[in-house]
Amino acid sequence: MKLGRTILVVDDEPTIVDGLRMTLEAEDYAVRIAGSVQTALAALAQTEAQAAIVDLMLPDGDGIALTRELKQRDPSIEVIIVTAYGSVRKAMEATKGAGAFYVLEKPFDSDEVLGLIKNALEHRKLVAENSDLRRRLAEQTADSEILFAAPSMRRVMETVASVADADANVFLVGESGTGKELIANALHERSPRREGPWIKINCAALPKDLIESELFGHTKGSFTGATAEKTGLLEEAHRGSLLLDEITEMPVDLQAKLLRVLEERVVRRIGGTRAVTVDFRLISSTNRSAEAALKDGQLRQDLYFRINTVTIQVPPLRDRRDDIPLLIHAFVERYSRKHARPVEGLEPEASRRLLHYPWPGNVRELQHAIEHAVLVSRGKQLTVADLPESLQRTAGAAAAIVPSEVPSGSLEEIERASILKALETTRWNKQAAAALLGLRRPTLYSKMRKHGIPQRPT
Repeated sequence: MKLGRTILVVDDEPTIVDGLRMTLEAEDYAVRIAGSVQTALAALAQTEAQAAIVDLMLPDGDGIALTRELKQRDPSIEVIIVTAYGSVRKAMEATKGAGAFYVLEKPFDSDEVLGLIKNALEHRKLVAENSDLRRRLAEQTADSEILFAAPSMRRVMETVASVADADANVFLVGESGTGKELIANALHERSPRREGPWIKINCAALPKDLIESELFGHTKGSFTGATAEKTGLLEEAHRGSLLLDEITEMPVDLQAKLLRVLEERVVRRIGGTRAVTVDFRLISSTNRSAEAALKDGQLRQDLYFRINTVTIQVPPLRDRRDDIPLLIHAFVERYSRKHARPVEGLEPEASRRLLHYPWPGNVRELQHAIEHAVLVSRGKQLTVADLPESLQRTAGAAAAIVPSEVPSGSLEEIERASILKALETTRWNKQAAAALLGLRRPTLYSKMRKHGIPQRPT
């Protein structure tokens, strides 16, 4: 069969079949013939077809039902319905309800058929390209703010890549500001549920008496203030993903109700009796040690076993200092563009302060520090005076916190040193170095040329 040019013709009239076969084969299409619904389905099971020409009236069924079945088996196949004049209205239903590409009225000529087939295959290709583009954009969007060079974060992202397409519950553990929500975004956007809802709730941000209503919803009059019926977030997450941020802040009695939902996959609103089926992937997070939360009674053990099918420990910034230069560079570029400031880099002492600081607030604190500095800066280079007061007070003794190999200086120097370090770490394996830096390989090559870094060690 000719790759990407196979047409399934389904018709029980020999003259039409022979005419279509000759017309299509003359233009180098591969043609498979079927005279009924059953033989068409059998043919498609043996050979992939990119398009189908289907008669509306068949001995064992109709073309509309067959079109639905073909599209269910292969959503990318394009179907052209062929019908007599008196059945055009009925056949038009196929373009709406069954997903047919076009309705072709008898009699037709060969040029018309060939033009439709060409358009159908081009449409199929365009849909596939758009789908692939959306997938790649989703992955880039999900990962765009997760910049890393440290081995500990590389292991985190390898785990994300391994489990994103599974439907297992994921438990993210890490200090506040480490980027747990970004990792949760990446898990959802790289999963089969990425086209579905992405619902997030911060259990620590809501009063405890409102969390149940937010999660489960309620019926009108079920409690004081329930003036209208409300759909809960568990229902809204149906066929998508649900992030329960700071799950250890959820009341323990509510944790028991959540566990029941995870086991039975049904939800009942407060005050309601009707059970609603729900299907979602649960991603949970906490800034506490799970063991401490269990010991203190803030996390039910049975719920913990249910939500931690995969546990991902997100390291604090002080334990992934190789990431700091990349983050500084990215945040300076982002906020200089956002706030229309002419900032191009940092003075050496400002870089040193940022690199030596212990960052108790992790990446979030670094992000806010850079935005603050960009906003108050009056020159092209950020100075110590532009940094928040906590960083201005950082003593030189803090330098011992940072390994000597972490670079300081301008953003250009930091980026060049980071690339060289990644290349040396991976023995100049470009693909591995790009992965270490969180870059695409073409981007790494571009940056190497920009900084005059040779392709091989000199």
